[in-house]
Amino acid sequence: DEAKNRRQLQTQLKRRRNCRFCCFHQKCICVCGVSLSVNLSMQTEDEDGEENLMENPYSVKLEFVDDPNFKNKVNYSYSAVQIPTDIYKGSPVILNELNWTQALERVFIDNRREDSSLRWQVFGSSTGVTRYYPATPWRAPNKIDLYDVRRRPWYIQGASSPKDMIIIVDVSGSVSGLTLKLMKSSVMQMLDTLSDDDYVNVARFNEKADAVVPCFKTLVQATMRNKKIFKESIMNMQAKGTTDYKSGFQFAFEQLLNDTGAPRAGCNKMIMMFTDGGEDRAQDIFEKYNWPNKTIRVFTFSVGQHNYDVTPLQWIACANKGFYYEIPSIGAIRINTQEYLDVLGRPMVLAGPKAKLVQWTNVYQDALGLGLVITGTMPVFNLTADANSQLVLGVMGVDVAINEIKRKTPTYRLGANGYTYAIDKNGYLLLHPNLQPKIINFREPVTLDFLDAELEDSKKEEIRRDMIDGKPGHRKIKTLIKSVDEASTILANAGVSPMIPLRCCYGNSLPRSLHPEEQPLCTQSAPLLGSWLFPDNLPLSVADFESLLPNSFESEGHVFIAPREYCNELELSNNNTDFLLNFIALMEKVTPDSKQCDNLLLHNLILDTGIIRQLVEKVWKTKDLTTYGFLAVFAATDGGITRVFPNKAAETWEEDPEPFNASYYRRSLDNKGYIFRAPYLNDELLNPENDTIGILVSTAVEITVGGKTIKPAVVGVKLDLEAWVDKFKILASNQTSPTSDNRQCGPTSGCEMDCDANSEDLLCYLVDDGGFLIMSNQKDYWNKIGMFFSEVDPYLMHALYNNSFYNRKQSFDYQSVCDPVPSSNTGAAPRGVFVPTIADFVNLAWWTSAYYGLKHTVLKQIVDEVEAEGMDSRETSCVTIQTQFYFTNINSSYDILQDCGNCSRLIHAKRLNNTNLLFVVAEKMPCHTCEVEKLSQAETEFKDDNPSCEDMSAARYRKGPTVCYDYNLAVRLTTERTTQHLCTQTLE
Repeated sequence: DEAKNRRQLQTQLKRRRNCRFCCFHQKCICVCGVSLSVNLSMQTEDEDGEENLMENPYSVKLEFVDDPNFKNKVNYSYSAVQIPTDIYKGSPVILNELNWTQALERVFIDNRREDSSLRWQVFGSSTGVTRYYPATPWRAPNKIDLYDVRRRPWYIQGASSPKDMIIIVDVSGSVSGLTLKLMKSSVMQMLDTLSDDDYVNVARFNEKADAVVPCFKTLVQATMRNKKIFKESIMNMQAKGTTDYKSGFQFAFEQLLNDTGAPRAGCNKMIMMFTDGGEDRAQDIFEKYNWPNKTIRVFTFSVGQHNYDVTPLQWIACANKGFYYEIPSIGAIRINTQEYLDVLGRPMVLAGPKAKLVQWTNVYQDALGLGLVITGTMPVFNLTADANSQLVLGVMGVDVAINEIKRKTPTYRLGANGYTYAIDKNGYLLLHPNLQPKIINFREPVTLDFLDAELEDSKKEEIRRDMIDGKPGHRKIKTLIKSVDEASTILANAGVSPMIPLRCCYGNSLPRSLHPEEQPLCTQSAPLLGSWLFPDNLPLSVADFESLLPNSFESEGHVFIAPREYCNELELSNNNTDFLLNFIALMEKVTPDSKQCDNLLLHNLILDTGIIRQLVEKVWKTKDLTTYGFLAVFAATDGGITRVFPNKAAETWEEDPEPFNASYYRRSLDNKGYIFRAPYLNDELLNPENDTIGILVSTAVEITVGGKTIKPAVVGVKLDLEAWVDKFKILASNQTSPTSDNRQCGPTSGCEMDCDANSEDLLCYLVDDGGFLIMSNQKDYWNKIGMFFSEVDPYLMHALYNNSFYNRKQSFDYQSVCDPVPSSNTGAAPRGVFVPTIADFVNLAWWTSAYYGLKHTVLKQIVDEVEAEGMDSRETSCVTIQTQFYFTNINSSYDILQDCGNCSRLIHAKRLNNTNLLFVVAEKMPCHTCEVEKLSQAETEFKDDNPSCEDMSAARYRKGPTVCYDYNLAVRLTTERTTQHLCTQTLE
């Protein structure tokens, strides 16, 4: 049941978590030991002083083998190293780093020997060196490698505690031209060093200071959205006026010290000042707000090439426990806007072993091709005898692929419309069916909020808060669930359970059909595989798979098998025939009860195979499909079998072989009666002489076992449109008023509708619950079957919406891709139709036979970096909006008079019982002067050019890290001039 599923998942992930902790502990000890014993520099140079990598003993040629677990070629005998492009590989610091981190290789190998499921093991050094295991060729998109481990989300989160940061930017008249451009780029790069655990605000100052984003009155969470807003405003900054440091610092201190009740990181507090130079030291401001405790660090950045005295900037930084940096050119931006993290890591080092906590990151894209991952991180400290050298050496990380976590979830035990989801303490998703970023961005984490992945509902906000607070429980809510192409209303039950190991919470969303109302919620079990046990005498053998062989397709129909991991050794393939052959070959070697197989999934598949074969022999082969106007018949089961008959129909079968991912299957489970799906064909694709339009009709099989109603399968037919339009015309030519001879429809009069004889005057349609055209008596409209009805007749669709036959709901996609090349997005949604003879043909009583009675169960710089990371320059990440239409509760027949001023027409509309169809009859419009809103279902880019301040500054509920290392009285600052900065930390 649901509670058991959650407990099993928690136990499995906790076990994985304990293994990861063990690995971290071992690595940390090893790294510390190496750093104690190795303090040397080595450099290999040729006569010209250039690094000679060929003679470097740490550069070797390796052979690699494909490993599907890493989605890459790897070598398990070695680790590999990546060094950022803008770092000189032959410097003593880097060579020393390569030398002492070499000892990690043995630890990595031992870790994998103990746990073969480990993925990438990585050490990111504070110098920028990345050592990772197993070795694999480094992936540099477009041959421009801008990867720097210190900019990765997992490194930033692991290297320091959360930050409250105010950035103040000098925009006085002296800051102009190239200096201003450098300053803008520097500030934007600084923003990129912040994670979602941080809070930030940006202000510009000259004689006075104000926020660059007027709506941000205080610090806001450093989310991708907020950082994008900041960057857009920063690009619009202009230089004018005179410099007054006091105005900038006063603004910053008041922002940091004023308790407005708004959420904060509540840890490291700092001010980052970017300027070209000045004489003022603003000492009275520091005396008022920061001295003597100096709880707010101040970092100063001298930007551009100039002759100003920088001594005041150096003094400001050193007097407030900060650092001074110089950014003379664009090449210095990346390095000098991230080195402050070393300073923030110092209190963590001095805190000792208690600071060595494993932190779990947000979801992000793995740079080595593993896909979406989360990373467990732990800081690594230099604990040498010299206390002044005790610094953060780097961060250790072990990746956990999101797909690995998915495999631990009870996907196939929740049904096709049930799903597992998990969120972190920020409310961001770790698991969810809608977590599908379309653009790979290695620089930013994948942060999709739970509320942004679902259709808006106030009850979901309560669920989100309870999950963040770790409150277990159940909620039953009635909500709109967006299907593949549209929305339908179902009652979903969301189970919530705290998940401490991954700093996240876990829940299940189950459709109403899995929770009979007459049973107590705590005792309900999902009617899925395993809910009913197989008897010992049920015959299960390889012989049941004979009908799966390709040589049987011609006589028994084509079989699609869901590409599930039935057994560990089963080789998955996107080619259905190859996967079938792999599956059958494996079944000849192992038994269904083998420990390497998922016995429940496998037994379910075997049972469904036998039952579907009986359906073919007893029903399908005995019928003449042409007589009924059928192009094909099909059945799909929760066990993963889809059979299409006859075999030639498989040539045009475009549905997903995994029933749980097929829209017709999921819609049929959610709705009663017949569900219809029409393809979208346009003029360019349709050849009326050769093409046959097929319309999918499906319905769920319902049986009762032990007092519980279950839906183990979906069956259906594919209608020949031409044959069924003739049937439709006949069925639609009835009289709404038997005693009336009036051939006109009206609000107060009866009418006789003849969609066949009066096809030149009457428009007759079948429109589905999503507003898509299913059938028409107008042959000219056949090429519009499957189109949104507003594209066919905008006036008529508006009349239906205006008379409350349809409601609409807007939904947003925050992971979308926008391309300047226009493309049609008006595809067909899942459909349904009232077909009297289908019920006779698809008689499903036999499904309740003993087989299913036994059991059954039914889931620049900025621009340059973007392009360098392999993103198509034509495609950008964006937010899109789409409108879904769905039926209201109107079930009666209605007559409508549509008045367009100079002309009018009569409309008759009625919902058809046991279908998701609306039958519409209308007179042809005698004029085209109606001014109505053209309704659209197409997905379009959402641009909120004038968002309200309330919307921009609204903060969602979250909980940040509970541990903070931001201040240590033992640290004092001394001034010591270095190449790029001034002030070093020592111990008193």
